This record gives sequence, C-alpha cells and structure tokens, in this order.
Amino acid sequence: MLKYSATAIGAVMLAGTAQAQGVQVAGSDAFNLPDDISFIVEPADPNIRRATARVNGAVITGTDVDHRVGLILSAQEGQLPPEEIQRLRLQVLRNLIDETLQVQEAAAQDMAVTNEEVEAAYERFAQEGRGMTAEQLNAYLTSIGSSARSIKRQIQGELAWDRLLRRNVQPFVNVSEGEVNELFERLQASRGTTEYRLGEIFLAANSANRDQVVANAGQIIEQLRAGGSFVAYARQYSQASSAIVGGDLGWIRLEQLQQPTLEAAAKQMTPGQLVGPLEIPGGYSILLMIDQRQIGMADPRDALLSLKQISIAFPEGISPAEAEERGSSFIQAVSTMNGCGDANMRAAAIGASTVDNDEISVRQLPEALQSILLNLNIGETTPPFGDMSEGIRVLMLCGRDDPQETAGPSSDQIMAQLEDERVNRRAQRYLRDLRRDAVIEYD
Repeated sequence: MLKYSATAIGAVMLAGTAQAQGVQVAGSDAFNLPDDISFIVEPADPNIRRATARVNGAVITGTDVDHRVGLILSAQEGQLPPEEIQRLRLQVLRNLIDETLQVQEAAAQDMAVTNEEVEAAYERFAQEGRGMTAEQLNAYLTSIGSSARSIKRQIQGELAWDRLLRRNVQPFVNVSEGEVNELFERLQASRGTTEYRLGEIFLAANSANRDQVVANAGQIIEQLRAGGSFVAYARQYSQASSAIVGGDLGWIRLEQLQQPTLEAAAKQMTPGQLVGPLEIPGGYSILLMIDQRQIGMADPRDALLSLKQISIAFPEGISPAEAEERGSSFIQAVSTMNGCGDANMRAAAIGASTVDNDEISVRQLPEALQSILLNLNIGETTPPFGDMSEGIRVLMLCGRDDPQETAGPSSDQIMAQLEDERVNRRAQRYLRDLRRDAVIEYD
C-alpha cells in the first residue's frame, strides 16, 4: 500500500537543506534534481493502478469510480477506446478526491452538508434537469451503470464547496466602484460591437505536469469533436468555478476575460467552434463559442415567431413514383395558400396536417431554417424539407414580434462578473492547499 502526505514529503526534502527553509523556488530548481535519474525502485505503471483510495481516512472505492465513469460514458455518442477509458478513470478518481476534500473541509468548519439538503437537491435535479421523478432517475442511472449515490456524492461536494467559498473566499474579494465604472464606460463606448457567450474547460498545470495536462486536453478536444458533451466534460474535468454550470461563462465582452490569449482566440471564433488547449497563467483552457451578439443592439434571432407547420406523411410501402407525385401535389397546394387564415382548410383538403406554435424564438430553430425565416413575410413558407420516411413539411410564418434593443450589462452585472473571476482564482489556490495537506493512501 502506498501512503504519502504532501506536507510530510516536503518536510523530508527540505531537511537536508536547512538553509533553504522558508524559501520558495520556482520549477525543478527547488529540488536540485540531477540530469541523470536512476530509480532505486522501478516506478509503478499508472495504467495498472487500481482506482481506490483513502483520503484522510475516507474511502473511495472502485465502485465509486465505476459509477461516475458510467455517468460520463452515457453522454458520449461513440465508444471510447480502452486507453481513453483508463485515462478517464484516473481523472474521475482525482475528481472524487477533490470532492472528498471539499466535503471534509466543510465539516471541519462546522458547515457540513446534511443528507436532507442532498436529497432535496437531488430531487430538484431529477425534476428540473432531467424531467423525471427521483425514482425514475434512480432507475435510469442504474441502467447506464451508474447510481443515485454517485450523483448525490457530486451534489454534496458542490454544495460543500459553494458553502466554503461563500464564507472563506467571497467576503474577502473586493471590486472597487472605480473598476466597475471604467469597464462600464468601455462597454458603453463599444455599443454595437460583439458580445460573446463562451464555454471554458480550465486545466491547471505547472512545470512538472505541463506535458501531461496538454496531452489530456488534446484527448478531451478529440472526444468533444467526436460528439462528446461539452457540459459533461466541463463538469467533470474543468478546475474553474464555472465547472458547476458546465463551463458556461455567460455573456461577456472579451476584455472581461482579462487574458490576452483567450481574447485573441475568441475574437476569431464562430458559434459552435472549439479551440485549445490555450496556455494561460496557471494552466490551459479549452474554449467553446456558444453564441455571439452585438452589445446594446437587438438580435434578430431573439424575435418571437408564430409558426404553422404543414406536413404530409407517406404511407409505408409507397413507391418512389407515388411519393414524388404526392409530394409535388403537396408543394403545389402549399404555394397557393393565402396565408395562415385558410391554411388549415386547404391542408385538410389534401390530407395534410397542421401544428401551431405561437411563441418560438428564431434561435431555438435549426440554423438552416433561421436565416430563411428571418427573411420571410407574413403568410410565406419555407422551402419544403423532409424525406420518404418522415414525409414533407413546410413552416409558414403567421406572425413575428421583433426584439427590443438592450442596454447591455448593468454595473451590478459587471461587478458580479469581476467578483466571480477573482473568486475563481482564489478557489483554485484554496483547493491546491487542501490537496497539499491531505493524507492520501492508494490501494
């Protein structure tokens, strides 16, 4: 059994160089390492370590790891290769260790999260996040190789960490009125310029583990581009406080990032684009451009539309020739409709069905339809779309409420953004301190 305490190891290393006590030296120079390393005992292969640990006496079992991995794999569209699953297991174990440290720290400071609080949060997650009852979510989790206990453990860690940050970090973060006013004036001067909604996965790194972190980031990007859920990966891997909301930074101006590397990258991105890993102080970031809009200007995609869907289905076994003839008749009939007023009657006459939606924003629709609908007049329809299995349909525009211009973020919102950034930086240091002082045993 391997047992180590980061604090104890540091004390032993410094014992031979008493003159250096109390001195912080950056990089490998702190240890005066030789260029030629000769191992007395061959290092263990990290790929064959069993994923179980004790964190200050609290047990993390292999089952705990299995259930969390099952939860993540359920969000993947494709099958992960064995080496990626092994890497995922090691990351999950590190996350479980962090969660355990957070829960222990909250309990040590008389802020323990109760079972009742966890159960209440779990029920809210089931209803609001998954549209299920707690019992239905229990069954679903079991079916994917996970468990309710795994979700509850993560909830407990998040509640504990939020509680710790609220008492031990947030009260000591100060943002001056002058800073807010300066940024507010810059934003007002930039009215009409672009505002961004970004997702971020931040991976902490130092000189000792930089190469491994970059490799991990590359694997994450590969999985995201293969269809992985950015929100799921951010919640599991990101070491920023935004991980709890799936990495979503909300609507921001680029200068609010306060990182030239991120600003330069985001400026070149388009919605849906993923970039990284980008090196920034303290580690690496993976960015996802969720959306863009212009500050203080109405976004046409926020318009609320009243739409009528007109569709015709093909019976099973219909021949291609019959389908083509019926489709042509449908398209011809739609082209002669005089707006939404007589669409229902005309549709019924040709065996088509209609569905109304009187309040749907343009941005809720597939991108291929957005630009088409924005250029339609009332009573006009989109080009027909569909196939032999789904039938043919069109969308008819029955009404449109254009969005109002916005004033941009308020002073309070700007202050909250700046405070969040500073809380995030202190939170990272807080968690590093907890890791450093922990006694961790691996089986």
